[in-house]
Amino acid sequence: MTELQFKLPVFEGPLDLLLHLIAKHKLNIYDIEISELLTQYLQYIEEMKLADLEVASDFLEMAARLVYIKTVSLLPKSEEAEELKKELTGQLLELQTARYMAALLRERCLFGQIYLRKAAEPIVDMTYRRSHDRAELLSAMVTAGQKKLRDEVSASAFSGIVKKRMVSVTSRIFYVLKKLYRTGEAEFSAFYETEDRSELVATFLAMLELLKSKRIRLSEDNSRVYFDRNQRETPQTDTQEVWQ
Repeated sequence: MTELQFKLPVFEGPLDLLLHLIAKHKLNIYDIEISELLTQYLQYIEEMKLADLEVASDFLEMAARLVYIKTVSLLPKSEEAEELKKELTGQLLELQTARYMAALLRERCLFGQIYLRKAAEPIVDMTYRRSHDRAELLSAMVTAGQKKLRDEVSASAFSGIVKKRMVSVTSRIFYVLKKLYRTGEAEFSAFYETEDRSELVATFLAMLELLKSKRIRLSEDNSRVYFDRNQRETPQTDTQEVWQ
């Protein structure tokens, strides 16, 4: 006598099995009859055992969950049962949607290639629809005014520096030599009668160059400057520009 053999469909999980049972027995997924669904579910579990198939723990856990929902629904106030049914229905609908989308993508996949439509041009709407209260608009206006004032103050603070003229050390060397060439000597303070800081600094550097090259010399008390007539050549020096 040949032993009876049958093959059970394989499901990825208990929710997949529940969807199969709901479709097979035409149950309403939005208003599940827990008793009927539990009966069909336990029957499938028994068939798995008869076929010597290992029943995964998640299938047994779902069975216990269905038994608990059925037990709670028998109580006079079955509010908890309704909440549990809603939770189960939500999970089943989510899985059903995922299976539908997977089948749809499978249909669009031809010879290993997926054909997609071209990207649509984005529609840009530049209309400003946000509304503001008066206090917010006033604060923004004051902030913008303060920023403009800071920019104007900053620009005016640097405008004077940019307009200052530059005085070269070379020009002041010729100025000192020309002044001393006529008289041979002069008061030290006579070279610093200007209030232009750039000119004062350039004059000071020029006299240092001349002292270094021995074109001029100072008195012992540094109050007078003398021209050394033994040196006739104007000392060579690099042009230096002095900024205030």
